[in-house]
Amino acid sequence: MADDSWCRDKLHPRPLDPALSTRPHASRRLTGKAPRSNFALVATNAKYWTALGDPTRRAIFELLVERPSSVSGLASVLPVTRPAVSQHLKVLKEAGLVADTPSGKERIYRIDPDGLAAFRAEIDQFWMKTLAAYKLAVEQPTKDET
Repeated sequence: MADDSWCRDKLHPRPLDPALSTRPHASRRLTGKAPRSNFALVATNAKYWTALGDPTRRAIFELLVERPSSVSGLASVLPVTRPAVSQHLKVLKEAGLVADTPSGKERIYRIDPDGLAAFRAEIDQFWMKTLAAYKLAVEQPTKDET
């Protein structure tokens, strides 16, 4: 019997950080510690990361960065059907990254500047926290220095 763990892990990857697991008890089981306090912040803002985590949605998002487009316009340059494009746009719209306006019988989709600004603010906040933690780690004296 072939080992299918590689395939299973690729289809359902485990989070690298147990505190980011969708199951609150997972980090306690793996580390013996309670989940980190910033778990709620990560879970609250996961909509952006989830929406852009799919390669097709990311491709749609990148096409809309170049110019607004209809579902049929997007489907004509992507290897997916129009209904699939519509479903992906729905996820991007619910995440606040895409907005639409009616144009005759079609809807024209574009990047939502407010949603993009909120996502950018989240990324900036992430980097500020990461750099602050790095600074603390670098500035801590080593055993040789004490």
